Amino acid sequence: MQSELPDMSDLERDVMKLVWLRQPVTAEMVRELLDRDLKDSTVRTLLRRLEEKGYVSHRIEGRTYLYSASRPPEAVAANAVNKIVNWFCRGSVEELLVGMIDEKLIDKRQLKAFADRIARSKSGER
Repeated sequence: MQSELPDMSDLERDVMKLVWLRQPVTAEMVRELLDRDLKDSTVRTLLRRLEEKGYVSHRIEGRTYLYSASRPPEAVAANAVNKIVNWFCRGSVEELLVGMIDEKLIDKRQLKAFADRIARSKSGER
């Protein structure tokens, strides 16, 4: 697994959702698309922090910074799940899945899909 990513604030997660959906984005695009009244400087600070944390990168076209995701949403989600497994389940994915089944967060259809995926993985398929 890749190195652990720093945590994101709720606002940073909202920005990342926009980046993944619309990339590349400018600070102005993010400010306009976010459902919040933020100053341009606030959005630029958010994007800079996300870049420092490794979630986005930028390129410059003229005087405009264009931001794109450095990692796909699936990789960021997997990182978050890994943190949960380590924090609450002593590193046991099995313990996490059993808990999800017990709490009915996974239904029979999803269980079958997991079983099928595991079987394909064991046989070397994707």
